[in-house]
Amino acid sequence: MVKLRQIEEFIASEPIAMAGVSRDPGKFGFAAFRELKQKGMNILPVNPNATEIHGEKVYPDIRSLPDDVKGLIIMTNKKSTAGIIKEAKDKGIRQIWIQQMAESSEAIKELEGSGINYITKECILMHYKPHGIHKFHAAIRRFFRSFPK
Repeated sequence: MVKLRQIEEFIASEPIAMAGVSRDPGKFGFAAFRELKQKGMNILPVNPNATEIHGEKVYPDIRSLPDDVKGLIIMTNKKSTAGIIKEAKDKGIRQIWIQQMAESSEAIKELEGSGINYITKECILMHYKPHGIHKFHAAIRRFFRSFPK
């Protein structure tokens, strides 16, 4: 189970890139990016099929990110996650958040024993300045003692 200190360490690791930012405003990858940006996160979008999303310059891959990027949120399909993790490791990124539904056993194997702080089975929106439904969801998890400690 993920520990609260791991989450706090990840959140403090800005700038953070997000792989899987969608061009489609109706998709979660677009909405999550927009919300994190509006909340003040120093976040950079990664999408190989776009040059600009929500008014922000988009990076085509992890290798092209600035060298000061310390964290990575992965919101891609499961099949892409392990490859993105390999790129992140090569880039020297030491903080990785695999958003719910993007996790695969291959991706976890890539991270195990690497010394990278990685978070799985958690929603970034519930942990980074949560409000609305995400704040409510966090409160329920605290009540039922399933929130990271």
